Amino acid sequence: MRPNIVTEAGVQTRVSQWWNAIPFLTSSVVVVCGIIYLICLLTGYDSFYEVCFLPSAILSRFQVYRFYTAILFHGSMLHVMFNMMALVPMGSELERIMGSVRLFYLTILLATTNAVLHLLIASLAGYNPFYQYDHLMNECAIGFSGILFSMIVIETSLSGVTSRSVFGLFNVPAKLYPWLLLIAFQLLMTNVSLLGHLCGILSGFAYSYGVFNFLMPGSSFFSTIELASWMASCVRRPKFIMCTGGNPSSYMPTYSVQNTTSSGFSTGNAWRSLSSWLPQREASNQSAEDSRFPGRGRTLSGTARDPTPPAGETNPNLHARLLEDSTPDRLSDATVTGIAEPIPAARQVPIANATVLPQSQGRVAASEEQIQKLVAMGFERTQVEVALAAADDDLNVAVEILMSQQA
Repeated sequence: MRPNIVTEAGVQTRVSQWWNAIPFLTSSVVVVCGIIYLICLLTGYDSFYEVCFLPSAILSRFQVYRFYTAILFHGSMLHVMFNMMALVPMGSELERIMGSVRLFYLTILLATTNAVLHLLIASLAGYNPFYQYDHLMNECAIGFSGILFSMIVIETSLSGVTSRSVFGLFNVPAKLYPWLLLIAFQLLMTNVSLLGHLCGILSGFAYSYGVFNFLMPGSSFFSTIELASWMASCVRRPKFIMCTGGNPSSYMPTYSVQNTTSSGFSTGNAWRSLSSWLPQREASNQSAEDSRFPGRGRTLSGTARDPTPPAGETNPNLHARLLEDSTPDRLSDATVTGIAEPIPAARQVPIANATVLPQSQGRVAASEEQIQKLVAMGFERTQVEVALAAADDDLNVAVEILMSQQA
């Protein structure tokens, strides 16, 4: 087998592994946005003025549903692909830290606060007594990018980095990173909602600094939802992430003491830092004990009976060892186990290839008549002698031993 066989996996395998690594909520948002765009593409639906964020329609007709429909619809294939590819690393990182239910609540909260800020700024710009910007009231904004800008701010605050890379070209201070992205997208792309992205940045900073703490319930609230019966089908999914508890005040802290540099949207150190606080399993202090066989060792029978077996009683394990072991000077099975307790001489097993048991152990040679009877049945003489010795010259037991050996 070639050593680089893993790196030569097919495209389908790599895509499957990449998709399986995306947590439940993040992958669900990708699927929902993708399906909605495909339905619009196949049906020819392009009436985005009915679902987009339109401040004039919200104020005049109180269409609050636009707060949430606007983030699910996209105007083009490039639009939805760019937003979803940016969501995967940031959403996955936040979901692994916060849990699927908590991140869902945060997404709804960010969508609501972004919409309220957007509506407030547009109203102030359109109805101020000095100079009115009417085009902001009639601007139709769609797409998930407003939530993405909020996630960029939150993830940057959570990572604790002091600088970030802009498209891999140069590093900027972490607090300036979302603002430079805002300017770059506004200059490089057309039909970009400046106000929508700006409100996303403002919501992200407000959340990071704890302004929305009173809107975030505690961990017990999310744990109760996860234990609800109507959530069972989602919780059983392998990619679903339970609420980890997170910060007691339910918001992401900001850091200013670290001096590290990040070159991407997500950082893997955040989850590893949190996992270091989890309790670790301690190693057993029974170092001298075999992990495969815990507890005190026992003799062959494994019981606390008298070490000297009654006459005529046989041990199947002993029979198997006698018939299988052909090594000279083999120690007894109890000696091999390394038991610290002294083993009575009466329990010592005779050498497997001996034809006559030692006289010091009270054994007598098997009668020639019994040996001939068993040899006449087709057994080898050496096996017959060993079997008779193990069976204490009991012919029936010796036959059973020989038959089990042949089987």
